[in-house]
Amino acid sequence: MNGNEKINYVVIVDDHLLFAGSLEGLINSYPNFKVLFHAKNGVDLKNKLTSEKRIPDIILLDINMPVMNGFETMQFLTQNYSTIKVLALSMDDEEKVILKMLRFGAKGYLLKDIHPDNLKLALEEVILKGYYYSDKVSNTLLHALNEPKKEKIIMKENELKFLELACTEMTYKEIADIMNLSPKTIDGYRQELFNRLNVKNRVGLVIYALKNEFVKI
Repeated sequence: MNGNEKINYVVIVDDHLLFAGSLEGLINSYPNFKVLFHAKNGVDLKNKLTSEKRIPDIILLDINMPVMNGFETMQFLTQNYSTIKVLALSMDDEEKVILKMLRFGAKGYLLKDIHPDNLKLALEEVILKGYYYSDKVSNTLLHALNEPKKEKIIMKENELKFLELACTEMTYKEIADIMNLSPKTIDGYRQELFNRLNVKNRVGLVIYALKNEFVKI
């Protein structure tokens, strides 16, 4: 490994210590990735993040854990450590579980029987692109889009424009510039739509916009 290449630090949150230990060895064998620590549940993670000087780049987060499960932990991370990219890692392949984790802010969803090469790809992609959607997750999202539509909410012209732009790769600051509005106003539109549409993040906005044909693929 070139000495100038950045090390990406990973944290594993899983109550199965044998699995976590094996996963740590695998990740440490990948170039440019190193496990910072592992935690046995959300509370343990919160304590270690507080005491650890270095903030991880990626967290691999199990869902079914005692004390503080993956859903609760994901909400905490979204609210307090939004720069950390979280990949859910679970045995649960139910569609509603996958969608819930994505809506809470996860950047991808991996099954624990994932091939080592695909795990390496997922880590690389989430660093490079900010997300990783496997075929399983992509199919789940497509299925969610094809569910029966709820009654469409009436939106103002600027809200519609914001929703269309939110479905692109633009940052919120770039959207503000294009709409000739302040970032604070854009934040207001975003939060208002989050509340009205009952979604938690931008993924939820995109799913709603596509499902209800506010934007076209």
